Amino acid sequence: ISDGGCTCPGDVAKAFGAGADFVMMGGMLAGHDQSGGEVKVKDNGVKVKLFYGMSSATAMEKHAGGVAEYRASEGKTVEVPYRGDVNCTMLDVLGGIRSACTYTGAGKLKEMPKRTTFIRVSQQLNEVFSGGQPNDPAK
Repeated sequence: ISDGGCTCPGDVAKAFGAGADFVMMGGMLAGHDQSGGEVKVKDNGVKVKLFYGMSSATAMEKHAGGVAEYRASEGKTVEVPYRGDVNCTMLDVLGGIRSACTYTGAGKLKEMPKRTTFIRVSQQLNEVFSGGQPNDPAK
């Protein structure tokens, strides 16, 4: 099980490529209509939803009557932007997984770990279109 930290479809695909059978995507799904919590409108008019992990003090207070003496609160509680229906996010995730399967030659999700090779890189941001080129005539 890949437990948390996914922020984009590529992270989900990498988790499957690394051998995960399940990928937890709480943060990616937070703030949608289908996630728990009520939509709150802040003073500046921005809509947010409360997001908390199930090991947070908020969850333990709500579902277990508090943090037991022998336990520690591990999660945090944050406000996340309201994101509407989850359908677009799920289509992005599924599209990312399909692309990763195509790139690796995996015909099925189950084949991903066998066909995935991870390479350590030092630069993850492609600056080709950001104007950061040293020989850019537009400078």
